[in-house]
Amino acid sequence: MPSVPFRNKVSLFVLFLFSASFLSAQWAPLVTDADAAQRIAWWREARFGMFMHWGVYSIPGRGEWVQWAEQIPVDQYAKLADQFHPEHFDADAWAGIAKAGGVKYMVLTARHHDGFALFDDPGSSFTAMKSAAHHDFVADYVKAVRKAGLGVGLYYSPLDWRFPGFFFPGIYQPNAIELREQYDRQIDELASHYGKLDILWFDGGGNEWLGFGGIEQAGGGWQRRPKDKPYSGSFDWQDVKTVAHLRQLQPGVILNDRTNAPADFRSREGDAALGGFDNQHPWELCTTITEGAWGYQASAKVKPLAQLLQLLVGAAGRDGNMLLNVGPRPDGQIDPAQADRLREIGQWLGVNGESIYGTRGGPWLPGAYGVSTHNGNLVYVHVLHAPQNLVLTLPTLSVRVVKATVLHGAEVPFQQMGETLRLDLPAGSADAIDTVVKLELAEPWVTSAVVPVP
Repeated sequence: MPSVPFRNKVSLFVLFLFSASFLSAQWAPLVTDADAAQRIAWWREARFGMFMHWGVYSIPGRGEWVQWAEQIPVDQYAKLADQFHPEHFDADAWAGIAKAGGVKYMVLTARHHDGFALFDDPGSSFTAMKSAAHHDFVADYVKAVRKAGLGVGLYYSPLDWRFPGFFFPGIYQPNAIELREQYDRQIDELASHYGKLDILWFDGGGNEWLGFGGIEQAGGGWQRRPKDKPYSGSFDWQDVKTVAHLRQLQPGVILNDRTNAPADFRSREGDAALGGFDNQHPWELCTTITEGAWGYQASAKVKPLAQLLQLLVGAAGRDGNMLLNVGPRPDGQIDPAQADRLREIGQWLGVNGESIYGTRGGPWLPGAYGVSTHNGNLVYVHVLHAPQNLVLTLPTLSVRVVKATVLHGAEVPFQQMGETLRLDLPAGSADAIDTVVKLELAEPWVTSAVVPVP
């Protein structure tokens, strides 16, 4: 980039602050109704949630895609329901671990791509109520999460591997319509019988997934459809209709972008998708607490605390949320190693939470040093990679810094002059997971008050 006169540097930075966004394939457009910002405000302040992938796929313990990966016949896979009797299931224990982990909302897989529902559906034989358990696990989950004061979220996949109409919706259109009817019916069940829902997290829907990125007829011959090219045949999920009905039943619910209907927030998936700064669109990084799949794997190794904390801090500093997944065991218990890691994250948040909860990303964009967050006249510099000499130099702010301290610690010497803000970091910063420097400003940092350079 050509050099920029200093008088324009701060404004140019804010131009990036406003316009930099994570470039990826988009699913649905975002909502534009008058209530959108108010509806999602609590979620943006929450910053941290817990994902839970659990179902009959937990029994073989080879991940939630085991049926597809191993091409297990539908009738054979269905027999897992006869073994699904989680004797140690305790939704209150789940919620307790979540609270200890510092999360503010939870999202449970009410139904994954294998078609097994953890709730009652009179129109389906493949449900927890019709399994060996004869139990509605969603009902207990919702009650426990609500009692714990956390946001209640459910994951739902319109995709169902038992329906060939999903893969070939043209030639098997009656079967695809049957699948769509199941989708409508089950969304109605979830929206009507469990009280207030805060989040409905879709996956496996929309025209990007329809046909499973399969084959298409083009130019007189068959060829593989690119994964990022939407299905364009005669069948339609009718997502807009289904989601409109959902919002009528649950007016405060927020939705991700994995359908064709307007959504409340964007989704990024996996550690590598952390991506860039975006304060124009609400967004969330979902990732796993283990190195393995989303569903239970007995041999899965839990990721190091430093890696998970830096993902959480990295998401907040990029103005996004993080949804961290655990995969409970077949007996219903969260694996002790995963639970212990969550508690460690919660302990860190117990000390440093003010620099995450209720903050927005910036004023500095992410860089080699780490990230920053802010809330009113407080700015938090998350030093994830301290310079060897422990002198951190950042572009100055247009607002005067009046005090700098390590969060809940000693004062940090600083100099704000000319083009730079210098922070003399404390000893040990180079070895820390995250040295949080709290800056007190003479007045609140208001991003929208700065006019970008044309």
